[in-house]
Amino acid sequence: MLSRVFCASTIGVDARLIEVEVNMSGGVPKYFLVGLPDRAVSESKDRIDAALKNAGAHFPRGKITVNLAPADLPKEGSAFDLPIAVSLLAVSGQIETDKLGKSLILGELALDGKLRPVKGVLPMTVEARNRGLEYVLVPEKNGAEAAVVDGIRVIAFEDLQQVMEWLHDESILDPIRIDLKSLFHHNGEAEILDFEDVRGQENVKRALEVAAAGGHNVIMVGPPGSGKTMMARRIPTILPPLTLDEALETTKIHSVAGLVEPGRSLVTNRPFRSPHHTVSDVALVGGGSIPMPGEISMAHNGVLFLDELPEFKRSALEVMRQPLEDVSVSISRARMSVNYPSRIMLVASMNPSPTGDWYDPSDEHGSTNIQMQRYLSKISGPLLDRIDLHIDVDKVGFDELSAKSKGESSADIRKRVIEAREIQDRRFMGISGVYCNAQMNTKLARKICKIDEAGETMLKKAMNSLGLSARAFDRILKVSRTIADLDSCESILSNHIAEAIQYRSLDREGWLG
Repeated sequence: MLSRVFCASTIGVDARLIEVEVNMSGGVPKYFLVGLPDRAVSESKDRIDAALKNAGAHFPRGKITVNLAPADLPKEGSAFDLPIAVSLLAVSGQIETDKLGKSLILGELALDGKLRPVKGVLPMTVEARNRGLEYVLVPEKNGAEAAVVDGIRVIAFEDLQQVMEWLHDESILDPIRIDLKSLFHHNGEAEILDFEDVRGQENVKRALEVAAAGGHNVIMVGPPGSGKTMMARRIPTILPPLTLDEALETTKIHSVAGLVEPGRSLVTNRPFRSPHHTVSDVALVGGGSIPMPGEISMAHNGVLFLDELPEFKRSALEVMRQPLEDVSVSISRARMSVNYPSRIMLVASMNPSPTGDWYDPSDEHGSTNIQMQRYLSKISGPLLDRIDLHIDVDKVGFDELSAKSKGESSADIRKRVIEAREIQDRRFMGISGVYCNAQMNTKLARKICKIDEAGETMLKKAMNSLGLSARAFDRILKVSRTIADLDSCESILSNHIAEAIQYRSLDREGWLG
């Protein structure tokens, strides 16, 4: 006898349908599991055996072969427990239903028959809909995540016994329905952090507003206690809200990585990832024998914050160069090659010297010139070229800290950022892969970022005096375009160029003092 059900496996942020075929014949009882299963899949027999008994069923006796097709695709994870169990029930005649050929089945089994949540449910559900399946059967805690996909009926179960009952009579459970609009309503989480808590630092807040408006990468340089981390953590509160498409993209990545909280449907707030400086190359950009997303991909459509940038391993920072330029990470292995999106806003911070204070060659107790060169050499020039705004952050004085008046709120800054992004949306309408000024390629930047004669003269002097690279030249053009958008100005004026140039402090000769 032969039975067949459908499961799925993730490849990058997408999924591929897997056929779980079970054949049973007479003879000495044996169990064979084939189709490149990993350790977790291979160990499923004992979980399934105990779960079937506790659900009032039994593990069939005989020569049983379970094939996971296509056989040349590696299978990993615990989502195969439930489809194998259901196929065993079907092949042994313990359930009879015509729904198996129309259903995607996912779930990990506990020994008592309860269903535990699994990773990657959202991309798997999208694949099931695209392949014309009618039902998706998932653990209860994955139900809300799967239900955001239109055009397919999602049924969530507590245990294996409930699955068996539903296969006999589908009227016992209704499909889950999600109101997507309600998910994007303001939930108060963003109110915990607000720029109005930041005292002083008006020039830094202005620079971060420019960065948010154009999606630009930014680095803040200043002594400890000047508020760099405090302001970085508030950047998501001034970014535009996620669109539905962005939320789906982001949730796919978090789903594959197992970061979606049980019972949650979508990631509706922009991600903020802040890895420790001891992070490995693979943890930062992704990888592994079965490639998984790294921090740079989990920050997709959000902010990746690298605190104390020179403390990170240079090799880890260098592998970021290609993802920052291409807004995607390509991971190649012998058996497969996957791409993870990495459209992020990189925010970094660093002290101006190893001692934490600004470099002063006349200070005998401060850092020496050699120590400074060694400290700064941890950050390569090509990486700095990919950072659009370099911001000096000074310590805040007593008068500013003790002021009773609050600073400008995140909500007010966000309004201006959204208005600037709307200008960019109209500008890039019909241009694939470009959503903000920072994502313009060189050809597009030269076409759109037209400057007048005064601005061209100013930029020429800056290029000659600062020794800027061609990439830095393009960055200045893009930043000046964003500043003009914030001013609702169609043309880039000389004052916009001047402000953009001042945000290249690490390019200046004599920055060491």
